[in-house]
Amino acid sequence: MLDVLIVGAGISGISAACHLRQKCPDKTFAILEGRKALGGTWDLFRYPGIRSDSDMHTFGFNFKPWTKPKTLADGPSILEYLDEAVKEYQLEDHIRYSHQVKKASWSEDDSCWTVTAENETRQQSISARVLFMCSGYYNYDHGYLPDFAGLNDFEGISIHPQHWPEDLDYSNKKVVVIGSGATAMTLVPAMAGKAEKVTMIQRSPTYVASAPGNDRIASFLGKILPDAWAYAIIRWRNIRFQNYVYRQSRKKPEKLKRMLLKRVRKQLNPDYDVDRHFTPNYNPWDERLCLVPDADLFKAINRGDAEVLTADIDCITAEGVKLSSGELVEADILVTATGLNLQMMGGVAFEMDGEPIDFSEHFYYQGMMFSAVPNLLQTFGYINASWTLRADLNSEFLCRVLQLMDEKGAARFVPVLEEKDKNMETRDWVSDFQPGYMKRGMHLFPKQGAAAPWHNTQNYLLDKKLLGSGNLEDGVLQFH
Repeated sequence: MLDVLIVGAGISGISAACHLRQKCPDKTFAILEGRKALGGTWDLFRYPGIRSDSDMHTFGFNFKPWTKPKTLADGPSILEYLDEAVKEYQLEDHIRYSHQVKKASWSEDDSCWTVTAENETRQQSISARVLFMCSGYYNYDHGYLPDFAGLNDFEGISIHPQHWPEDLDYSNKKVVVIGSGATAMTLVPAMAGKAEKVTMIQRSPTYVASAPGNDRIASFLGKILPDAWAYAIIRWRNIRFQNYVYRQSRKKPEKLKRMLLKRVRKQLNPDYDVDRHFTPNYNPWDERLCLVPDADLFKAINRGDAEVLTADIDCITAEGVKLSSGELVEADILVTATGLNLQMMGGVAFEMDGEPIDFSEHFYYQGMMFSAVPNLLQTFGYINASWTLRADLNSEFLCRVLQLMDEKGAARFVPVLEEKDKNMETRDWVSDFQPGYMKRGMHLFPKQGAAAPWHNTQNYLLDKKLLGSGNLEDGVLQFH
């Protein structure tokens, strides 16, 4: 019987394990990873230019400084960083690869979870007091693909970024990328120059901002201060700045919109139609703001290596993409950067004493636990800041809970709806953020209330107080 079982060896799972090593060294734990390697998203995605869409001083762990010069790091560098953390905290023997979790069952009598995992040709059952789901938020096997008429007629190569072929040669090819999210914004400049032409077709624009590829202040501080000090200073500056920008997007959206578009106009040629191709019909941070390093996307457009078309697609033909205007965009390679499919808890089937759990019928407690479900946590990062900020907070919170359980001699912890909260106002699990992938999958997720502790704040600075030093015995989280 393990004390903690972690599902997923990506950023969230490695965060959890490192925090357990530091703060609860007497606890036994294991990490189950369905893939053959660690890294999660950063092992799965292999498309050209794959990189973080958050700065590495906040995307990195709070206990391990990011010391490389790149602000928005490439996928291989992030994998190297994660591998270093695993080695530094001696986690190698705790990770069980090729263990695909299929089912998780809670026993009230035994106060434990039993997980069923498939390891290649056999099934294995593993029991633990606490189950920590760090399996991400989307389906790793199947990305989202709209029903494009004629897609099967295309005679070139069609690719979804989740399944990028290792040996793809796009030299001197006409490449069409369908989509306008972070993946498309990364692919286009990365392929431009080597490809004959890269055309990004979007149904509607996205807010895009350029960030310096290297942080000069971070580089300077790294030369004169210990790594941990320099990292902490830049991390706190970036957290504050992210929080400020998001608050401005809620309080003064038009002002922020004007500022963002002014910067885009400055980085594109004077005659470029910014209104059509880079001016969304929603406010900043109603959907995620895309960052590009050193204006690489805009530079590719200015050179003529890349083009953005804002139009509806009529159908896919043998030769390329036919727009609703009748124009045909020729393509040798078609990249459908059309998004993700949300997936609750890694697609695992959950039950309590034999009864299936429908998480959509439960409330989210502190953005990580579920009403009336014992000894279970999940990490789902911020939509308006770096994922890892939330992952580290959740990991620290779990360690605090484990320590309190030891003090109280408790075997279980469970968030319980008080009578006064049973008729509280309900909201979607994430509100004020409605990109397509969220709208498609929101019905799978728990509800949230209008106030703490049932409110999913999406506010790191507030959560740091609530989870880092708040009273665990709040009358809602009960220990038995």
